[in-house]
Amino acid sequence: MKPIVVQTTCHDESEARKIARVLIEESLAACVQMSKIESFYKWEDQFCNDDEVLLNIKTKKENFKKIKSKIKELHSYDVPEIICIKMENLSKDYKKFICENC
Repeated sequence: MKPIVVQTTCHDESEARKIARVLIEESLAACVQMSKIESFYKWEDQFCNDDEVLLNIKTKKENFKKIKSKIKELHSYDVPEIICIKMENLSKDYKKFICENC
């Protein structure tokens, strides 16, 4: 089992909660953390500055394709951020928690 963190940003807390809940209920993630952030980016040649919600989704690599598909299905953005980050040097107990819960 290879633990990963999947990151995505959401338009608002409602959308973020919906995605988090589905991922937990379908046992695709062991834990989802939600944080309010401010994002700066360029979209369609325009400078943008928006409040967003960042999700850090703790899961195992085997679930990445299903999580990516679920995010695309539930997300309001045309191009949602979906990033996979390999977890290294985590405690055995936390790795066990992830393994047992997704």
